[in-house]
Amino acid sequence: MPLHVTDFTWTQTESTVHIKVPLKGAKAGSVDIVSTEEYLKVHFPPFLFEAFLLEPVDDDRSTAKVGNGVAVFTLPKKTPKMWEHLMMTTDDKETKRGIRERALLKQQEKLSAESKQKAEKQQAERKYALETMMKLETEEKERIQKMKDAEREQMTAELAAWQMKRKQEAEKAQKNQNNQIQPRGSTDTAEHRLMEVQKNKDVHSTTKNQKIQTRLPPPRPRGNIPVTFTPRVFPTALRESLVSEEEEWLKKQAEVRRAVNAEPEELQDLTEEERNPDWLKQKGDKCFKNGDYVGAVKAYSLGIRLNGSIPALYSNRAACHLKLRNLHKAIEDSSKALDLLTPAVPANAAARVRASIRRGTAFCQLELYAEGLQDYEAALKIDPHNTGLKEDAQMIRSIIQGSAGQVKLWSNET
Repeated sequence: MPLHVTDFTWTQTESTVHIKVPLKGAKAGSVDIVSTEEYLKVHFPPFLFEAFLLEPVDDDRSTAKVGNGVAVFTLPKKTPKMWEHLMMTTDDKETKRGIRERALLKQQEKLSAESKQKAEKQQAERKYALETMMKLETEEKERIQKMKDAEREQMTAELAAWQMKRKQEAEKAQKNQNNQIQPRGSTDTAEHRLMEVQKNKDVHSTTKNQKIQTRLPPPRPRGNIPVTFTPRVFPTALRESLVSEEEEWLKKQAEVRRAVNAEPEELQDLTEEERNPDWLKQKGDKCFKNGDYVGAVKAYSLGIRLNGSIPALYSNRAACHLKLRNLHKAIEDSSKALDLLTPAVPANAAARVRASIRRGTAFCQLELYAEGLQDYEAALKIDPHNTGLKEDAQMIRSIIQGSAGQVKLWSNET
């Protein structure tokens, strides 16, 4: 229930109302203000100031200043005149509730409009920034393209000038060479000079072939060179493979083959009956009933080595570990049994209940009550009419809530 502020002060003119509300040590950031044409609220827990104004005011031009331990409100009147009272004198709760609800609705609409206007402004600013950035990028691209075009035109002009210069120099050199050629006599004709040139070429070619023949070594004797390839297990070439990874893979494959083909020494002396996992399970059950939990663990473990896909062997070994206080092993075996008991069908419902209870019991004995409660609730979903399960689950909840000390969970017999 808020405490209403009564030590406020107010003054007025024909056009304005001034209200001062003491904040009683509250910080400005913790003051909540709601102002409309006919309602004013100032809330700073645990205090509340609420005014149902006598006449409507101009909310758009109203101002509020919070600081120095006081909140000052300036409320312009819609109708200039002097008020007899600041607030309405009626005590009708329905009228006040209606005014309050209208004020809160207007406040929400105002906040929503301001939020929408702010979002639109931010969107417009982002759009303007994006357009400006795109415009700058376009101008930069155009500037770079103009520079490239200018450089291309300059290079083209320089290349054309260079080619023209080379052509003129070649023409000048050819002209000078023609001027330097002197006639060799009246008997020299063009045909005679052509025959001399051809003769010189033939002589030069013959001399060159002779020199090449003198430098060539004699041919080697014919023979066969044997080529062998390193045997590869993998289809890829050695240079294309990772040798270390291939060797590791081959090593693991060899170990797996040895493990599959080799028979443990303790299994070599077993009889045909003792190699039956079902017989070993029955033997373990008898040992458990007689209190020989270590012998039961050995029987179940040997059965698991012979056939690791029987859920009952893991579940019953978990019960033995609970008796021997090997709680972490009990959790591990129960989890393995639940993994093997999939999919969940009515035929394995009882086995799933036992495995869940044993794992939940191990969790609770390790004081992991939240995990244990999850397993007990999972068992209750399978067997919802089990009163013992319900009582145990309720006791675990009591421990978690701190209303009980210890809990003794129900039997874990196989």
